[in-house]
Parts: sequence; structure tokens; C-alpha cells
Amino acid sequence: MPHHLLLIIHLLGAAIWVGGHLVLSIGILPEVLKKKSPELLLNFERKYEKIGMPALVLMVVTGIWMAYNYGVGSSQWFHFATPLECVVSLKLTLLLSTVLFALSANIFLLPNLTPKKLPIMAFHIICVTLIGVVMLILGSFVRYGGAF
Repeated sequence: MPHHLLLIIHLLGAAIWVGGHLVLSIGILPEVLKKKSPELLLNFERKYEKIGMPALVLMVVTGIWMAYNYGVGSSQWFHFATPLECVVSLKLTLLLSTVLFALSANIFLLPNLTPKKLPIMAFHIICVTLIGVVMLILGSFVRYGGAF
């Protein structure tokens, strides 16, 4: 698959993932916290998950594929020897953080979400949103060879 097509798919996934989390953090979460309504959050979650999770999967697949296209294979991950290795390694670290937040939310919070647990859920949401924005910014440095 041509690199440019991979990039387009990756960017569309990022638009859905980061955009959805920004809508959730800025548009939905304040109302959820104000009304102490887990149901408002769960309604958004059910709708967003149908497009958000496939977008995340597409970003992972295309991101790894593009890293290989740039010559940063799995044997170079987490070595931080070159600027591109740094970007790829940081993005993979942030991806792992996102997965850990998702597991925590899906195992401990969402199954029995109560008004009392909403602040903890809000912390998860804000962290995943900030991680997504940082990953987007890091990805922009690839255009310049990974140099910050």
C-alpha cells in the first residue's frame, strides 16, 4: 500500500479518535459531571465506540506499517537512538498508556458506573484525550524526520 494512502487512513483515524475524545472531554463530560449522570456518559460511549475503536485499530496498524516504511522496525523500538525512533517509541508508550486506561475503565468503572465513580472516570477521559493530542503532535514531527 502506498505510504501516502497509509498516512491518509492514519489521519482519518486520528481525526475520529482525537476529535471524539475532545467532544467527550469538552462537550459531554462537563454536563455529565454537573448532572451526575452516568447514563449521559454511557449513551455517548455506546455510540462513539462503534467508530472510535475501529479508528484506533486503523491507527495502530497504519502507524506500525508507516514506522516500518521509515525503517523503524520492532527491533529499534524503545532504543531512542534516532529522532524517528524517538517519535515511534514515544507514540507506542502512549498507546500502551491508552490501553491501560481503557482496560481500567472497562474492567473497573464502566460495568457499574455510579455518580460516585464519575470523577475517576473523568480523570480517565481527560488523560486519554491529552494522550491522543500529544500523539497527534508527535506524529507531526515525522514530517521533519522526527526532530523536535
